[in-house]
Amino acid sequence: MIEIRYSTEVAAAKAEGRAIVALESTIITHGMPYPQNVEVAAQVEQDIRDAGATPATIAVINGVLHAGLEADQLQALGQAKEVAKVSRADMPVCIAMGKTGATTVAATMIAAKLAGIHVFATGGIGGVHKGAEDNFDISADLMELAQTPVTVVAAGAKAILDLPKTLEVLETQGVPVIAYRQDSFPAFWSAQSELSAPLRAETAAEIARSHLTRGAMGLPGGQLIANPIPAEAEIKAEVLAPVIEEAQTEADAQGVTGKAVTPFLLQRIFELTNGRSLEANIALVRNNARLASEIAKELVNLKS
Repeated sequence: MIEIRYSTEVAAAKAEGRAIVALESTIITHGMPYPQNVEVAAQVEQDIRDAGATPATIAVINGVLHAGLEADQLQALGQAKEVAKVSRADMPVCIAMGKTGATTVAATMIAAKLAGIHVFATGGIGGVHKGAEDNFDISADLMELAQTPVTVVAAGAKAILDLPKTLEVLETQGVPVIAYRQDSFPAFWSAQSELSAPLRAETAAEIARSHLTRGAMGLPGGQLIANPIPAEAEIKAEVLAPVIEEAQTEADAQGVTGKAVTPFLLQRIFELTNGRSLEANIALVRNNARLASEIAKELVNLKS
């Protein structure tokens, strides 16, 4: 069995049967510069504590899988250089070679399952990229949702993606996509989109019961909870559409492909919105962390 090193806080929560929420680490290493990355990560962890749960930031450090980071480890990761961005394919290699890696959605789900954590809060999942009918660029996050039993709370999928195709793949893979308190599928920076969400839930308790029912039926995979960004922080879809189109046109003109596409687009959108996209991103991650905490607490209550 793979070694998992728990932070003092997470180890205590596990021993006492308290609610735990997993967090990814790519937002720290690939999302924003130091020290803002560490400040935001610490704030999201505190949001979870304030909501009555325990945060477990996931990362691979020198070949060891960590579920929960001590304060000094979070600081060190935030300043580390050339940290790998690991998913299902490369996380085992990173561990075997003793390297350091930040976890994507897929890798965080895998680690959460290994650590016995059932709820994970992130910003937005990956999905089907535009032009996938030609380049087959589809995030591993979608297949992970189909096979790993973790409830993922996100503000939908990143708005730079092909959202209709992303929903189609999730449906094909049998992944429940549950919008929280609305019928529209949220589009990351925007609370609403033109797409209808397949399912809707009004309470964290309903979501927790769905998670447990899926497991009781022996069905593989998790569920995606699409939690809209707070209204005061959102950027309307009609404002973002031309910005995303401009960034995509620039990427195409410069021949940006593969794994370089997402960071290029996010950076250009940040620049074109004068930083509003990053502010919205932080707000939605914090909002997702709070809802994930409520779901995790309901799971504990239902199991007791």
